[in-house]
Amino acid sequence: MPTLGKSVVLLLALTLGGAAGFLAAADWPTFGHDPQRTGWAFEEETISPQNAGQLELKWKTHVKNEPKSLTALTAPVVAGGVATAAGPKTLVYVAGSSDEFYALDAATGREVWHREFSTDVLPKDPGMWLCPNNLNDTPVIDKGAGRLYVIASDGKLYGLALGTGEVEFGPVQFVPPFSKNWSLNLADDVVYTSISQGCGGAPSGIYAMDVRDRYHPAVREFIVARQGGGIWGRGGVTIGENGRVYAETGDGDFNPAEGQYGSSVVAASLGTLQLLDYYVPLDFREITKYDLDMGASGVVWFAAGDHNLIAAAGKQGYAYLLDADRLGANDHQTPLYRHQLANDEAAYEGKGVWGGPSFWRDTDGTNWVYFPVMGPPSEHAPRFPLTHGPAPHGCVMAFKVAADAATHQPTLSPAWISSDMDVPEPVAIANGVAFTLSTGENTQQTTGEAVIYHGQKTLSDAERAEHTHNAVLYALDARTGQVLYESGAAMATWVHFTGLAVADGRVYAVDHDSNVYCFGLKGK
Repeated sequence: MPTLGKSVVLLLALTLGGAAGFLAAADWPTFGHDPQRTGWAFEEETISPQNAGQLELKWKTHVKNEPKSLTALTAPVVAGGVATAAGPKTLVYVAGSSDEFYALDAATGREVWHREFSTDVLPKDPGMWLCPNNLNDTPVIDKGAGRLYVIASDGKLYGLALGTGEVEFGPVQFVPPFSKNWSLNLADDVVYTSISQGCGGAPSGIYAMDVRDRYHPAVREFIVARQGGGIWGRGGVTIGENGRVYAETGDGDFNPAEGQYGSSVVAASLGTLQLLDYYVPLDFREITKYDLDMGASGVVWFAAGDHNLIAAAGKQGYAYLLDADRLGANDHQTPLYRHQLANDEAAYEGKGVWGGPSFWRDTDGTNWVYFPVMGPPSEHAPRFPLTHGPAPHGCVMAFKVAADAATHQPTLSPAWISSDMDVPEPVAIANGVAFTLSTGENTQQTTGEAVIYHGQKTLSDAERAEHTHNAVLYALDARTGQVLYESGAAMATWVHFTGLAVADGRVYAVDHDSNVYCFGLKGK
């Protein structure tokens, strides 16, 4: 890597290290790699555009875990140099929907330890895909403490030793039992999560637990809406280097005077979760009325020049770029950039952006943002200078961060659209390679038309599991979108709402049948 690239890596490692412990090449400690949810493994130098075509399946491990509704295993997280009974190892961690937790040897896929969480309460209602009554949150690793955190289905937070799985913290009640909480984040010894769908009677919002005192942990919450407003981007909340916690909310009432922040992007203070700022689109009423959740995506925080920025999207199919220090400017409704990418039909299912955007800084200083898009590009989408054929089922859209010619403020400049993909997931970037998973999921949720009308019938778990296809891992050139590798039939089944991990020259993924996969270069 050129000297400039190494300088950028060092700077990021130092700044991000305070939030999740100093990151090494063998670490992927949280969903999206870092608290900012960039998806950028900036420590990685093994896989490159020149050798990504040599990727292969290294191992596949089936773990004992009963899938519940659409969910099975959480997105993997990874820690290197972990002390185990067999010596230092890189371990891959996945939590299971039926309250299982596994640590696997990254070299072989063999189980190193396993823990099963027990619960003393039962759910009020039977589970289904909207509220599956399960463990749903991707864990977060605190490398400095040698511990990882996860919320079991009963809402209790556990802190487990990385090398043994022994309980070192908790269990302590963090969120209501059988609530639908999302990927954990960590900064300054405070663990964060978000809640959606009202499962278990839990109101939507951001939740935080200070874990410095294991005997007196403090829990705080910022409720964004009494009804609706779910924060269900799979990455949970995003933590900026400017000391703010960000979340994108779903359909719900918007009335700041009454503390209602549906269909918006909110910023709260670290630790105390006091509201600091918000952005709401001008058409927020239509977004809520037609079930076009902004909260489907989640946000990514990044710095570009002198600007702290937020990229966001949602089911409506629009991409947003916001000033992270002044969301929506003085009127809270003026973005730096807003443009439709997909979902001309205004469908509430199967179209738009349902996975968070990602960020990468090239070795020449170019800043890139990537959006995983479901369904065909919009007829109103910006013109991309580089395309790779029709993309009727989905694609990745890549943008460069540029200066607007008129305002001189940051904006997004379209760069490329990938080839066709079957429900792509959030992008993970390493050393100029952009990885995404085509999930093969059946995105149909109800009978009838995919736009709001009266009389829709919600599909059952069994119906949602029909008409699926096996997941496929893609490696793309991060600068051009050219396919460098695809895994074909290597993965057995589809997967719902997941993410990738890239660490120490290997890529990790999961599927609906509770299989964990490891891809790496041939001969390594």
